Amino acid sequence: MRKADLRRQIQQTKRQFTPQQLEELSLLVISRLRPLLAEAQTIMAYYSLPDEVNTHALIDELVAEGKTVLLPKVTGADTMELRRYTGRADLQEGAYHILEPVGEPFTDLSAIDLILVPGLAFDAAGHRLGRGRGYYDRFLHSKNRPYCVKIGVCFDFQKVDEVPVDAHDIAMDKVV
Repeated sequence: MRKADLRRQIQQTKRQFTPQQLEELSLLVISRLRPLLAEAQTIMAYYSLPDEVNTHALIDELVAEGKTVLLPKVTGADTMELRRYTGRADLQEGAYHILEPVGEPFTDLSAIDLILVPGLAFDAAGHRLGRGRGYYDRFLHSKNRPYCVKIGVCFDFQKVDEVPVDAHDIAMDKVV
């Protein structure tokens, strides 16, 4: 199956769920994810879109626990950087209508213990299908990329038998 076809298939499946159902499914995913975050001190996360596993409460809880939470900010047609998140007041609408953090860029990528990566689909080998713009793959391929655990985050219906893979695609260490 081609990436475009798989994207369409997953997006059609997502539309079958109400926002309330996606929220309930999110709680199940977050409950499985939470133990994996216990030891991490600096976590790169994502501020979820309405059709993704809802991370809003989780990242607020991580900050309340004293952890450093970093969120991506799109800075160009093919680049993103990280900024520290300390609360919802840090956010403003950015590229693609995604809420992004304001403030100074976070550049000490070696401090990152764990990355939560959204995706449209994942397979058992950790291969990820993103939205098609390549921001995460470029970030994870960069020479300054963090060497840490990468966890793909998705609903169970987004786990598929096989994700088409290109040479530039980065596999996740775990999928939750």
